[in-house]
Amino acid sequence: MMILKSLASAFLMYSRIPMPQVEWKEENRRYALCFFPLIGAVVGGIFLFWNYLCDILNMGAIIRGAVSTMIPVIVTGGIHLDGFCDVIDAKSSFGDKEKKLSIMSDPHIGSFAAIYLVLYLLLQTSFYSEIREIKTSAVIALGFVMSRSLSGIGAVCLKSAKSEGTLQSFVRPAHRRITLAVLIAIAVISSLIMVYFSFFSGIFAVIGGVMSLVFYRFSAYRNFGGITGDTAGWFLQICELVIAITALLGEKIAEVILI
Repeated sequence: MMILKSLASAFLMYSRIPMPQVEWKEENRRYALCFFPLIGAVVGGIFLFWNYLCDILNMGAIIRGAVSTMIPVIVTGGIHLDGFCDVIDAKSSFGDKEKKLSIMSDPHIGSFAAIYLVLYLLLQTSFYSEIREIKTSAVIALGFVMSRSLSGIGAVCLKSAKSEGTLQSFVRPAHRRITLAVLIAIAVISSLIMVYFSFFSGIFAVIGGVMSLVFYRFSAYRNFGGITGDTAGWFLQICELVIAITALLGEKIAEVILI
């Protein structure tokens, strides 16, 4: 029963997929982070189906890219984009760590966040529009799983900037050893399947995802003294964009080499 409640807690927090309501207490969130990548599997499954449908119906590049960008936002309710915007506003202030943390707690969106959000969505739509191979779509779809696995690993392993907050409400009650083992296993398995589907796209995407995690640690520690729920959302968005870019780069390189 605890496992099912942890599953429901993860989906209730990080998606808009209907789930039975569970009581908000720590024991119901003990294994919630283990199920975080499962939300990515739902996003990736819909993403892959949409791109397959676009190939079958010979849909245009713009509608392919636009809907592909909308899918994760619709499934998650934009919770990670919210964190992305908060981090952009905080970093754009050029204040000290305390001021940046205070800005991230403000529910209002600033002008810098609005500008970067538009640029981010345009860039993501553009790269999704350039996908030509269904196997590249499969790599990116698995990237939604990998990115959440890496995000969970970061949540468990990296230093927190605050003792309270949404992220800590999931990290504090977590069975760390089991959670970390599950997330690492999912990250490795998803990475291997990505490479299996498309060697070049998969290799590039995996490297891109791992490097995103390294940069995340550096940026979060430098700007905020650690990670928060908002920085975790920022990382997820950056990681997914980098995976899309590197997967597409791998596709283009494969085309050149195999010609």
